Amino acid sequence: MSTAAQLSRENVHFVRDNCLCLHVQRAARSLARRFDEALRPFDLTHGQFSLLMSLNRPEPPTIGSVAALLAMDRTTLTANLKPLERRGLLTITVDAEDKRSRRLGITAAGRALLVRAFPVWQQGHVEAEFMIKHSSPDDLRAALRTLS
Repeated sequence: MSTAAQLSRENVHFVRDNCLCLHVQRAARSLARRFDEALRPFDLTHGQFSLLMSLNRPEPPTIGSVAALLAMDRTTLTANLKPLERRGLLTITVDAEDKRSRRLGITAAGRALLVRAFPVWQQGHVEAEFMIKHSSPDDLRAALRTLS
């Protein structure tokens, strides 16, 4: 007979029904699948779309600033950059002011891909927001920003 402590079924159900982390993770995975499917014709995942979008600015950002924006560690970001760099959608260059730092630039091909993919992302976003019936999408975004 096991002497290990066990939680009651009620506690298990309480966590299942109330755990914010679980519900956010489930929603994130569901949204990720939805956007991955929508962006498949462009050979992009939702993460790659967000990464390229984060580079679409006047000055090439540093890897550190993009990692912070996307809430990724630098190692994971670097791994995610490689396939996009191979496709010619972004460049990685040494920072002129700090040789230890790298800057990320979006190429003309990367911008063109974003222009084509954006309407599909936008439609998916409208559909996802429509699914939030009991709350406003702005309230949800505000609450999630508070948590992050």
